[in-house]
Amino acid sequence: MGTAVGREDFEECDYAVQLATIPALAVSGNSPAFLGHRLWDETRIALFKQAVDDREGCGPRRRTARTALGTGWLRGGALELFAGSVRLHQPLLPVHGGPEPPPGGSGGQPPRLDELRVHQGTVWRWNRAIYDPSAGGHLRIEMRALPSGPTVIDTLANAAFLIGLSLWVASQDPQWTYALPFERADHGFHRAAQQGLAAQISWPSWRRDQIRTITAGRLVIESLPAAREGLLQAGVVTAEADALLAVIAGRVASGQTGATWQRAALTAAKRHLDPDRALSLMLDRYLACADTGRPVHTWPSGRIVER
Repeated sequence: MGTAVGREDFEECDYAVQLATIPALAVSGNSPAFLGHRLWDETRIALFKQAVDDREGCGPRRRTARTALGTGWLRGGALELFAGSVRLHQPLLPVHGGPEPPPGGSGGQPPRLDELRVHQGTVWRWNRAIYDPSAGGHLRIEMRALPSGPTVIDTLANAAFLIGLSLWVASQDPQWTYALPFERADHGFHRAAQQGLAAQISWPSWRRDQIRTITAGRLVIESLPAAREGLLQAGVVTAEADALLAVIAGRVASGQTGATWQRAALTAAKRHLDPDRALSLMLDRYLACADTGRPVHTWPSGRIVER
């Protein structure tokens, strides 16, 4: 999922997306099990980081991971992110592009920057800056932290909440928003992935230099009006925005995300089945519920009986 961003607005939009990803991830968790183990609400966050980690050793001078939320709040626009990727990470694919069009040449073709674009494809930030020469050249932010599913309506609701809240945060006074240290935001991002709606999150108080700690579930509910305002200002039809955000509100009210449903179903199945069969039965039930198209917070979570 990505959104085009103007060069002059990139810094504010990048900050907003980074911040809004935290509650959006907390309410969207959908991968609590891996290889038979019950792990994070969104285990994919930790799993992917480990799967592509090319670092060796440890200690204070250890290189930055290729998969991360970032290294700090952006201060120098998109160029800062591209330069940081080149500085911090060795190329994995030594691809050399063809000659670039001359500056101001015929047709006004934007530079392709093939080598940079290939390199950016090997640095997997959860919110990643992308330069694309198509359509006259543009910048966009690729938002990669949210899981898919369990149903189409759940996926659309996740996207609506993240995009709407990002747009609202981007419109706020930067003196309010930058009160939150990046390290606290990074910690909140990983706690949201680990603990879902129960995570304790540091969040701006929307007053100068003030932050507070709040549970992710409460933060999501408090953020729904802001997300709605952001969507409406972007031209989303009121009925559509309200319907999608109602799905998010329903998850918080019920306490049932994709992750919590899977855990509850697995616990019920393990009461009378061995672990492998319980996992298989939970997956069968998950797929059957997903086929109904109903959002996950409405799924029955009672006892699973093997047929």
